[in-house]
Amino acid sequence: MRISPFTRFASASLVALSLAACSTVGTEPVAGATVPPPVSDSDIVNDAAPAQDEAAEVAPASVAELIEAVSIPYDQFQLDNGLTVLVHEDRKAPVVAVSVWYNVGSKHEPEGKTGFAHLFEHLMFNGSENAPNDFFEPLQQVGATDFNGTTWFDRTNYFETVPTGALDRALMLESDRMGYLLGAVTQEKLDNQIGVVQNEKRQGDNQPYGLTEYEQLENLYPSGHPYHHSTIGSMDDLSSATLEDVKQWFRDNYGPNNAVIVLAGDIDTATAKAKMNKWFGAIPRGPETKPVVAPVPTLDAPEAKTIYDQVATTRLYRMWAVPGLDNPDFLPLSMGATVLGGLASSRLDNSLVREQQLAVRVVANAQIFAQAGQFVVYADVKPGVDQETVAAALDAEIAKFVAEGPTPAEIQRATTVYAAGQIRGLEQVGGFSGKAPTLAEGLLYQGDPAAYKSTLQRAAALTPAQVRDTTAKWLSRPVFELTVEPGERKEGGEDRGGFVVSPEGEGNQPQFYINPLTMQRSAMAAVEADRSKLPDIGELKPLDFPAIERATLSNGMEVYFAKRDAVPVVSVRVQFNAGYAADPRDRLGLQSLMLQLMDEGTTSLDSAALSVRREELGASVWGSADADTTSFGLDAVSPNLLASLNLLADYIRNPAFDASELERVRAQQLTRITSELNSPAQIGQRALAPILFGDHPYGIPPSGTGNADVVSSVTREEISDFHRAWLRPDLARVFVVGDTSLDETVKLLEASFGDWNAPNVPAPVKSYDAEIPAPQQKIVLINRPNSPQSIIFGAHVLDQKGTDDLTVLRAANEVFGGSFLSRINMNLRETKGWSYGVRSILQAPLDRSSFLLYAPVQADRTGDSLAELRKDLASYTGGNGVTEEELTRLINGNVRELPGQFETSRDVLGGMINIITYDRPDNYYETLAQKYSALSAEQLDAAALQSFKGDDLVFVIVGDAEVVRPQLDALGLPVEVREATGE
Repeated sequence: MRISPFTRFASASLVALSLAACSTVGTEPVAGATVPPPVSDSDIVNDAAPAQDEAAEVAPASVAELIEAVSIPYDQFQLDNGLTVLVHEDRKAPVVAVSVWYNVGSKHEPEGKTGFAHLFEHLMFNGSENAPNDFFEPLQQVGATDFNGTTWFDRTNYFETVPTGALDRALMLESDRMGYLLGAVTQEKLDNQIGVVQNEKRQGDNQPYGLTEYEQLENLYPSGHPYHHSTIGSMDDLSSATLEDVKQWFRDNYGPNNAVIVLAGDIDTATAKAKMNKWFGAIPRGPETKPVVAPVPTLDAPEAKTIYDQVATTRLYRMWAVPGLDNPDFLPLSMGATVLGGLASSRLDNSLVREQQLAVRVVANAQIFAQAGQFVVYADVKPGVDQETVAAALDAEIAKFVAEGPTPAEIQRATTVYAAGQIRGLEQVGGFSGKAPTLAEGLLYQGDPAAYKSTLQRAAALTPAQVRDTTAKWLSRPVFELTVEPGERKEGGEDRGGFVVSPEGEGNQPQFYINPLTMQRSAMAAVEADRSKLPDIGELKPLDFPAIERATLSNGMEVYFAKRDAVPVVSVRVQFNAGYAADPRDRLGLQSLMLQLMDEGTTSLDSAALSVRREELGASVWGSADADTTSFGLDAVSPNLLASLNLLADYIRNPAFDASELERVRAQQLTRITSELNSPAQIGQRALAPILFGDHPYGIPPSGTGNADVVSSVTREEISDFHRAWLRPDLARVFVVGDTSLDETVKLLEASFGDWNAPNVPAPVKSYDAEIPAPQQKIVLINRPNSPQSIIFGAHVLDQKGTDDLTVLRAANEVFGGSFLSRINMNLRETKGWSYGVRSILQAPLDRSSFLLYAPVQADRTGDSLAELRKDLASYTGGNGVTEEELTRLINGNVRELPGQFETSRDVLGGMINIITYDRPDNYYETLAQKYSALSAEQLDAAALQSFKGDDLVFVIVGDAEVVRPQLDALGLPVEVREATGE
């Protein structure tokens, strides 16, 4: 559970909805992409058998070989005040990741103070004594990337990746809020952030299954257990937080001796020692965090509960509390969960989804924390199937696994997937899961920064018997069964998440595992640093975007290649000029169904065998689409590149389109559509697009899932015909980035795609000629009863196309609503406290772009929030234009962040795809620094006046009409009310 200023629990980013083309300034979106999860893989029925058949069974690299490639060398030292520092040198990019981890999380919260760890994390971004303004301001000025903060049960962390020349400024800021914070914490800031966090809680609670975590924690852990209450906490405790409460939290928990800092990237240990002593050495030690007792509880007897929620289908949970990282049993439990329901070839997928076709989705995972965790299994019941039948099958499969355990092949696949994921993560020095956090987690939780390596080695050595015996040990205990059924919620989250009874006594098992005897102490004297001003920025290296090399296969397919060899991975995209714009208007959802069905096997590999092959290779293979393109992706580890490319080609060229699989996939897509009609953000998007674009190809549900009546009637022949018509080599481009060469890439692609020839019929052509409806300002209110939040969308279509140079327009949008420091976010979040975060977004697919407001706000402030958004927009376009401060921040941030934007192979791949798709010059990103530096306030004001005026915005609001309608009536705009139960 990672909670940040932008996110609730790890996954919920501020705009974590499938909005089209949500991108930062200077980075083009890929064809106005909606961003659905990769739905499936493969490609096309073709008459000629591919030439790669003989190579398709190339033996994958051993797990041991993959593990050998996972390495993060580091040095470790400790300052005299107890601050532990880890240093990893990585010179591939001129950036340094700073990752600060404090040994305090929600499990340390006493009765009456739930949510404090996370609330305090928010306060840490509101300025310190010597840097009193918003923490994001100086970070954005220096071009920081991946900057955020998160809170979880066991820890709180803060991180940013900065250009090397800005490292002193980042360290000054981090040290200032570690040692010089309290004078800057005011009642006004506290009151505001309480409101923000409460809206964060509402936003999470408002989602389908949003109350499930409360049920899990409250039923698995007894009252008073440190893991009994959620990290977000309770409304009452948050409301009762006093200024002295939060200041004491800082004094008790934020000393240097209770922290680990990792510096990873363009830095060496000698430099790190000097800088860390300069900025952190004079901060005095604080109290040691008190140990926490968190035993793994066992239920006295099986428990069962049913709750109701606005969900697509019934979900059946099976849950057990299990050991954490302080118990070696966590690893066989984790591998057991992966085999049972974490792989595409898992036991539960094969049995309940593929064979018996009782469920549309199954999942098993082990959620492991420092001192405990949860083993969670769930199944989404296939509509029309008796849930008791599903429950019996689910329990039988779990019992079978507990009795028999996994096979050696299953363990091998689970470990390969695990190791491949670790390798890919090593390209990034910071962020949520790169090298710096990997080292910090190992030290904080397991006493060893290299725990990632030893854990991998242990995983590779696991035997089926070990996994079987450990799983049986913990899953033979009484289970908590939770059933979530579609229906009206009986209660919300307002009274959930709190502490009930204090635990008795203090523990004797410390959670912070640093051993001072194993550390090298710095011998440098600590002298108070000059904090009278922010440190100057040193030399900043310009972006050096990799050279794009080109080739053409013998069948005419264009190949674009860029070399990146920091880690042994290769990323591939095969992109077709199709996209959801290619769906016939009366057959919306056809392509999405095709993509899903392609994931269910080729002519030589059935659904299960295809999943097995991907996992054996440690390869991710998938298919997806956006408004204008359809793409198939491969993320491979270099030792398995040949076999992985062969698999990708088979997947694209030879989908089986098995009729027996079609009905199963059809049920899954229909359930996804129903799920969208229960998700507040997706309800709004499905309604907004047709209003804006009418009969234009973009006037469809942006997820591409289409309409239920169409999906119900699509035939196998239609799918095959669409595949044959649109997925053909003369409509394809191949993009490759990674640890190989162009010559080798062409050789491998010739073997897998070179004999694939276009059919002797003209390629289809998409038409974007449909007239855009004239905008009519109005409010469409979609009634979703019992919603603690409303989601406001406001949008209009622009004249510009995605292929136009939108640099000025993007910059103008960034000032208004395109960043954390934007006007509307600072107003509704940081000043009013009515929202967890709002944005304005420039959506730019290939044809027509659009301007979009997105604002989730507390229900009782819906009308006020809409009034503020309109007022801010009128002010921005009516004379209150871009200030000198805003312009300086915008230019500095966008110029200085460029080198950090292309740290990984996937980053470079995305940039290269944008360059080619949008017909930019190869040095496009290298020209952006000059373009931004030349911007003027007058240019931005003119662009905003032309494109962002609010007198023709259409608003779609999803919320409780009984609460919201009276607020909207006072605004003077026509209001149309719809129900959320249908299209």
